[in-house]
Amino acid sequence: MPTASINNHEMYYEIHGSGAPAVCMGGWGTYCHGNAKALARGLTDQHKVLVYDYRGIGNSTDDPNTTASMRLYAEDLIQLLDYLNWTNVHLIGLVGMGCCIGQEVAINRPDLVRSMVNMGAWASCDQYLFDQLNLFRSVHRDSGFLTFQEFVCIYSFLPEFYNENKHRLLGPDGQWRELKDNYGTHERLVEACLTHDTMERLESIQAPTLIIHAAKDMVTGPRTTLPLEWGINGAEGVTMKDVAHVVAGKEQKIEFCNILFSFLAKH
Repeated sequence: MPTASINNHEMYYEIHGSGAPAVCMGGWGTYCHGNAKALARGLTDQHKVLVYDYRGIGNSTDDPNTTASMRLYAEDLIQLLDYLNWTNVHLIGLVGMGCCIGQEVAINRPDLVRSMVNMGAWASCDQYLFDQLNLFRSVHRDSGFLTFQEFVCIYSFLPEFYNENKHRLLGPDGQWRELKDNYGTHERLVEACLTHDTMERLESIQAPTLIIHAAKDMVTGPRTTLPLEWGINGAEGVTMKDVAHVVAGKEQKIEFCNILFSFLAKH
């Protein structure tokens, strides 16, 4: 299992596929350990894709004495890319903090970034998002992982998809399973999300950027994604009308892949 001593912790990573380099990052989880199948279908046929465990997730260690911030998680990725001698990379952030990490990398190390994709993202938390993310954390702390998992799934998936797939979304092997028996890491991930703020620095992002707006997202919908499109010079915005916080279902995934691959092909 590949690990590297990066930014004062052991960082686990995997590389899949071949082609132009890309990094794919999600929210409070990982695409590693067999989860690469959740990547956009066909991505690893066209690109060499780096996925990795955030601090405290999977096989990456963490130092709880280090202040959790999005800049810290971004520096982890920056140092990993330097370690791998990767430059000119497509940064693909999907739903949550992976997008925020991408913003920080694009601002602080533009030489590393060929293009950037953000979906389910924000430049800074308004009061509603702040309270929502904090509530997710509090539910996990006060009521346990399984209640947290069900609570967040209800916010993250369309009712039709949830009704048909509840049996596989919930439980020890369901969504956000990396946080089971791992509240300490969840607390730190949320802290980084709550304090993330690039609003006044978005104009410094030079990389071609795609912002995908999910019209039915009850967590990070157009209210939080439109300011990214408006704040990043030349950013392209696309709206998916029937998508919630998580892209789920065959038709939605096909639509998402068409949008993603069309953008990547231009850059």
